[in-house]
Amino acid sequence: MAGEGSKKLWGGRFAAETDKLAEAFNNSLDFDRRLWREDLDGSRAHARMLAKQGILTEEEARTILRGLDQIEEEIEAGTFPWRDEFEDVHMNVEARLTELVGEVGGKLHTARSRNDQVATDLRLWLRRALAQIVEAQQQLARVLVAEAERHLEPPVVLPGYTHLQRAQPVLLSHWFMAYYEMLARDTTRVLDALFRMDASPLGAAALAGTGFPIDRHFTAEQLGFLEPMRNSLDAVASRDFVLEALSTIAIGQLTLSRLAEELVLYSSFEFGFVTLPDAFATGSSIMPQKKNPDIPELIRAKAGRTIGDLVTLLTVVKGLPLAYNKDLQEDKEPVFDAVDTYTSSLKLMAALLPGLEWHPEVTKRAAAGGFALATDLADYLARKGMPFRRAHAVVGGLVRKLQEEGRELESLTLEELRSFSELFDEDALALLSVEGAVASRNVYGGTAPEQVRARIAEAKEELEEDAS
Repeated sequence: MAGEGSKKLWGGRFAAETDKLAEAFNNSLDFDRRLWREDLDGSRAHARMLAKQGILTEEEARTILRGLDQIEEEIEAGTFPWRDEFEDVHMNVEARLTELVGEVGGKLHTARSRNDQVATDLRLWLRRALAQIVEAQQQLARVLVAEAERHLEPPVVLPGYTHLQRAQPVLLSHWFMAYYEMLARDTTRVLDALFRMDASPLGAAALAGTGFPIDRHFTAEQLGFLEPMRNSLDAVASRDFVLEALSTIAIGQLTLSRLAEELVLYSSFEFGFVTLPDAFATGSSIMPQKKNPDIPELIRAKAGRTIGDLVTLLTVVKGLPLAYNKDLQEDKEPVFDAVDTYTSSLKLMAALLPGLEWHPEVTKRAAAGGFALATDLADYLARKGMPFRRAHAVVGGLVRKLQEEGRELESLTLEELRSFSELFDEDALALLSVEGAVASRNVYGGTAPEQVRARIAEAKEELEEDAS
């Protein structure tokens, strides 16, 4: 009988060997072997629980645990005999365990299924991966705050944009802190995802639980989960914890993509605001003068990759009936890819930013150009009592005149200002400098040096609290 001779640990039911093409299509070992450490951790917790409940003897459990320890040593040493005929990491570990300790190794699978096993392994892996992502996010956050502080004294002024048109001047430090705020929210999303995946599927077995007197609270505690999942069907069938992780990663990658896009723009010849460090740029194979922002461009492009990972799994799970379906094998490659992509992008950005060479004279000239200080003049008239819409029109006429004459706002005299409105006085001339315009935004969250300095101090305290 094929079932008797089959190498498959589940082959007893089958009278014929698996079609070779189907076998290759079904095999997930190439990617799910990445779960080996989590598979061993889950198996250890399960073995201890079986012994505690009297389902295994203490000696049987010790034998199994010794075998699992040897498997870990083999995998770490690179000597573990991975075999494709066992199709996934779980079957490889179980088969090797039986080779090492004999038939008692087959008792490890008592009261569990690969369905709850893989759900547990993936939660364990993802918890560790997201914790590492949080560490990488916090490192980048520290870099952003350090860069903001470094460019505050003396203050570097940058043109702020709306519609990619020069709008109002801001501090470069304020720009860095904007990305700090975005990254901080990205981190809280990851922490939220970690909170919601803090429940153990182990013990749900195939879908309905098990008839053995297991202790799911014990295994949950052994694995560091807050509690066991409350419904066995949900435990093996749901991958919303992966979807939430992929969503947070995609959003986080978008933050990095926006930052990367601005670095690409600002380092171009047309902007000339910043020069990228040589270590994070490349040259052209034909144009010797080129310095290409390849790393920021790739970080920008990786956003499409992480979004694709999310959409892939959304599409996989959208119509799955309860409980487990083989479709869920497709949950691992997207999440492995997204975690690797985002983690690398975070580390690269944290390494790149301190090497940027900003050009304050260029950024200041750009911040003052394009009539970026016009709003300050309109605000001035509004503070003097003129309705803002009227002030807007007055300053708009002034800008039109200067455009026709090919002049900038800084060239205006008090006499010229007063020819547009008698409300203009000597103090209005101070608003025609970028420093004055920036200093005037002295409101909570504004770009005035006083406000930015205060927010930097708060952010440093936040990061110290997170580190502790």
